[in-house]
Amino acid sequence: METLAQKRTRVARIIEKLASVYPDARLELEFSNPLELLIALILAAQARDTLVNSVTRELFARYRTAQDWASQPQEKLERELSQINFYRKKAQAIREVCQALVERFQGEVPNSLEALLTLPGVGRKTANILLGNAFGQPTIGVDTHVARLSQRLGLTRETDPDKIEQDLLQLVPEADRVRFCHLLQFHGRRVCLAKKPRCPDCVIESLCPYPHKTRPGPRGT
Repeated sequence: METLAQKRTRVARIIEKLASVYPDARLELEFSNPLELLIALILAAQARDTLVNSVTRELFARYRTAQDWASQPQEKLERELSQINFYRKKAQAIREVCQALVERFQGEVPNSLEALLTLPGVGRKTANILLGNAFGQPTIGVDTHVARLSQRLGLTRETDPDKIEQDLLQLVPEADRVRFCHLLQFHGRRVCLAKKPRCPDCVIESLCPYPHKTRPGPRGT
């Protein structure tokens, strides 16, 4: 049975090895301020980051404040977001959260978890990703990649993202928390795939207890 101290040591080695492969790991959504990241995170639910970036690039140049977004007619915003899945619901969510920012926070995105969680449609994952990436706070944002890889690596047995977050907070040093999430996201998209992880190509295979590892196929496959 692995002790907490042993897990922490293994996590440190995981970070070191993944950082050597992905030295430029970062959040792949493009943003220049907290409001832009909040909008991008709403749009990124069940959508590719590259698609979100292609849509927001023009919109961020046009809409610069929460009031700008909140004042857009629903139908107009839907047309502008129509390339993204669930664009009607997402357009409404953006208008509602930006209206709340205008009414309760003078149009500014708050920099505390408690305040962010009072905003309509903002849960812990979105709040933590925003705090870590826009405000530099030592948070763990549990998206699908962070959850899947944490489970496969034996860092948690939980399936609820909030409980996974609590397990990881015990294991990942504060200074490495945001980077740890970026590394797992990069690795999850490139090697540790959901349906068929590429274990033979994995730099942290020796640190991973996942019982269903894939093996090298015949030569040439």
